[in-house]
Amino acid sequence: MATEQSLILDFTIVLGAAVVGGYLANRLRQPVLLGYLASGLIVGPFGFKLLSVSDLPQIKSLAEIGVAFLLFALGVEFSLAELKRVKNIALQGSLLQIGLTTALVAFVTIILGWASGLSQGIFLGVVLSLSSTAVVLKTLTERGEINTLHGQIMLAILIAQDLALGVILAILPALQQPKNIALALGIAIFKILVFVAVAIALSKWIVPSLISSFAATESNELFLLAVIALCLGVALTTASLGLSIAMGAFVAGLMISEIDYADQTLAKVLPLRDTFASLFFASIGMLIDPVLLIQNLGLIIGLVMLVMLGKAAIVLPIVLRFGYSLKTAVIVSFGINQIGEFSFVLALEGWRLELISQQTYLLLLATTAITLVLTPMWLDSAPRLADNFNHIPWLTKFLRRFSAPKTIFMPERISNHVVIAGYGRVGQVIVKILQSQGYSVLVIENSEAAVQRLRFHQIPYIFGDADSESVLEKAHLPTAKALAIALPDPASTRLLLKRALSIAPQLDVIVRSHIDSEIDFLTQMGAKEVVQPEFEAALELGNHLLKTLGAEESHIRSVINAIRTDKYMSIRPERE
Repeated sequence: MATEQSLILDFTIVLGAAVVGGYLANRLRQPVLLGYLASGLIVGPFGFKLLSVSDLPQIKSLAEIGVAFLLFALGVEFSLAELKRVKNIALQGSLLQIGLTTALVAFVTIILGWASGLSQGIFLGVVLSLSSTAVVLKTLTERGEINTLHGQIMLAILIAQDLALGVILAILPALQQPKNIALALGIAIFKILVFVAVAIALSKWIVPSLISSFAATESNELFLLAVIALCLGVALTTASLGLSIAMGAFVAGLMISEIDYADQTLAKVLPLRDTFASLFFASIGMLIDPVLLIQNLGLIIGLVMLVMLGKAAIVLPIVLRFGYSLKTAVIVSFGINQIGEFSFVLALEGWRLELISQQTYLLLLATTAITLVLTPMWLDSAPRLADNFNHIPWLTKFLRRFSAPKTIFMPERISNHVVIAGYGRVGQVIVKILQSQGYSVLVIENSEAAVQRLRFHQIPYIFGDADSESVLEKAHLPTAKALAIALPDPASTRLLLKRALSIAPQLDVIVRSHIDSEIDFLTQMGAKEVVQPEFEAALELGNHLLKTLGAEESHIRSVINAIRTDKYMSIRPERE
């Protein structure tokens, strides 16, 4: 009984500390997983020793369930459709990035004596090659850049990295046999192929009907238990084959990802995933020895700069190689140059397999945590750095090739046209309205999928970055009637407005604003009209409500026009 109470007490302390740590990290605008790490450090054996579990192997075992659910949820969420949007750079680019990073790190660490051999060098390279899907996604969401070209490229590469994680975890045990690494890798790959073949067969003929049977009972308890049993059952199967539990959990998630009950499964698993993920990261924090970190602080800071600059230097030419502009390449390279949260999983697995020492493991943890904190700052500085590159004389000629339009489809002579920057949901509606009224349009777009739609509908377009000077020179702005900016990226919107007015100062420019604080700024920059989508939706709702309440049509128009005239000032929310 005392042992059971002790276990419950440990869980309560860990989860309670994780709540406090996560909350404080959130308020400080940092990733919550850093709060979980700090909370584990505080309550663990190197902190205040509040737990009865003090043995490091026991703590590592505590994290296994968290890893399993973390990878299982990742497998369920994984979608091939997401990769298809930018599939070339997602698959080829991510393989290049992982391969080059691994090779470079292995070479450097072996030459400098940081790695004891090829196996350890390769392992360290793989750990450093992964980036953080969670932190990058959160940062892009907060900045409103999920649907930008650089946002799509980053997420595509990150999804491909997450998929590669399953393969990496499967071949990791082979690195334990450096003298027979080729044979060990061959055996590991054979095991993977057999396991994947069985998994595909089960996911096609057994798992769907099995999950369907439990869903038909309409019992949430039975459905959840079936999902947990599948996750842990497949994970234990891979463990018995000498592969990792994490890899098995990931494959179990993939088995469910394409069936009708994937969304329901994910909804049931997410609370478990989040609970055990906090337990996992807190248990990682328990393993951190602060004394060791303080003693190696200079080395850790050096590793952080080396990793972030090194990964950016590797990613930059890869993105340029696929035909994207310098600005896009810089933002992407600075966005995914951190070390990811799944590197914690790999590092823990490497320590368990004795591929790295405890000291190396702790150095990796500290380096990873610091890179996650620095990610938003690197992303903030990326657009300015890209612009500065364009002002270096000897680089200008070379860099212009990366910002030049890739394809142009329009008449040789065009005038009295309306230029629409961006062919997303807003841009498509604008084009339809103008064409229905007989106006000539020219679209500037940098998404290959969008350009395919423009080509199919025979709509004139320029394929390139709308805020690029060389692209704008091709758009015949001095003879255009107006420019409508409907870009998803606030920074590109501001830069495009500035450059467009420098080419054609009298041009009427209508801009889509992303947040209300941009309205006055864009107006001061010279925009003829600034439209805020949320406010416009509110005005339409108000319009219909006033009609329902019996207000005169002329009075309604007068009220709405007054709001638009004062740039929504009377309806903007009050600042705290």
